[in-house]
Amino acid sequence: MLFRPEQIGCPEFRRMLRQDRRGFLRSGFLGFAGLSMANLLRIEAQAKAAGGKTSREKSVIILWMRGGPSQHETWDPKPDAPQDYRGAFGAMSTSVPGIQICDLLPMSAKIQHKYSIIRSLHHTDAGHSGGDQIMFTGYPPTPAQNLEINAYPSCGSIVSKELGQQNPKLPPYVVIPRNCPGTGSAYLGAKHAAFATEADPAKPGPFSIPNFTPVEGISFDRLDDRRKLLGSFDQIRRDVDASGIMGAMDSFQQKAWDIVAGPDARSAFDLDAEPTKIRERYGFMPEYVAPTPDRCGVPAWSQRMLLARRLVEAGVRLVTVDLRWWDTHVKGFETMRDGFLPRWDRAYTALIEDLDQRGMLDSTMVIAWGEFGRTPRVNSTGGRDHYPNVFSAAVAGGGIKGGRVVGSSDKYGASPVDNPKTAQDVLASMYRHLGIDATKSYVDHQGRPHPILPHGTPVEELFA
Repeated sequence: MLFRPEQIGCPEFRRMLRQDRRGFLRSGFLGFAGLSMANLLRIEAQAKAAGGKTSREKSVIILWMRGGPSQHETWDPKPDAPQDYRGAFGAMSTSVPGIQICDLLPMSAKIQHKYSIIRSLHHTDAGHSGGDQIMFTGYPPTPAQNLEINAYPSCGSIVSKELGQQNPKLPPYVVIPRNCPGTGSAYLGAKHAAFATEADPAKPGPFSIPNFTPVEGISFDRLDDRRKLLGSFDQIRRDVDASGIMGAMDSFQQKAWDIVAGPDARSAFDLDAEPTKIRERYGFMPEYVAPTPDRCGVPAWSQRMLLARRLVEAGVRLVTVDLRWWDTHVKGFETMRDGFLPRWDRAYTALIEDLDQRGMLDSTMVIAWGEFGRTPRVNSTGGRDHYPNVFSAAVAGGGIKGGRVVGSSDKYGASPVDNPKTAQDVLASMYRHLGIDATKSYVDHQGRPHPILPHGTPVEELFA
């Protein structure tokens, strides 16, 4: 199909553009090598010839605080509650008059005007994996469900299905460093599963991707799991050149292959290329203290957040960053004081400011949350237990106005008392940011239709 210049940018053109991007993932080896992508390149060439312009598309970073961060020790402190509710820490004022957060988050307090807080989130599942399913898919787990496997597709898989690749050189959906319950593609299939880095930027030493596994079961015998991403791409390209396939491709097809096997993906994942000053700003602290029977592990995940910024900057649509393990049952105050909160404070503020300074915050929504909160009353071991009745999240970018607080909890941090919100409401806000109709349905393996979200409306207070 050809488009006249005045039609470039029309809905049908954009739909065809998305379909051709997605088509790249459908057609086996030649699709991977660029035959479907060649159609996309031809369409984009038409747009360029017609004077069409491109702009930064929208993206999302989910900072997944798995384990369940305590609302009291993060964004909803209760300094006037009795000691066994308010805990060991106090509250501090922020850059927005009238808003207080935990006093162990001073850097976050200084940039409160750049992000907002939801204090009235709630659901009914107190299990980690059940909560994961709700927060990533919008659906509670089914009674017979293996909670480690999605019954419904994750928001990242929905984004992959609906929007395809923003940058044909990179996967649309990435998880750092590996999948966790809730992040799977379910009945949308493997082509819309996340690309998991497997390699962990939090570990000391050079960061390298063990391999790049193409979708749709494509494999290359000479890919070595121990190679860096650069080496893997170079080997693929040598194999394909030797096979004579490149010679059979027209100019658009060859350009498409150059995109896939070229330097862009290598560059996006090359965390070691990031200037030391920026890595240190996020918190270049590779040390990790493993959990013990009486204490959570001390995280070292700041570099995962930096890699997420690199990926959305390069064109990945949705990045989920696993920031576990906020499961502070025992000696929770010591764990939060000595490990989680200082690192979170530094890395989170670095990410928000970095996106802002690069002109990316308006187009990149950042959602920071876990699967639930913690019990309002401190337990006998100095920690807090699983609690889905009320919890908090921090949200920034993607058109969200900073310096807002949506909803509230009671004086103990035990239940919502004003403007209760759900995970589905936040996901609906994310889908609207991305231009996805959350009422659209997909058919599962049994032929039954399911809407992207079963319910939920965007949190308008964050945008007004």
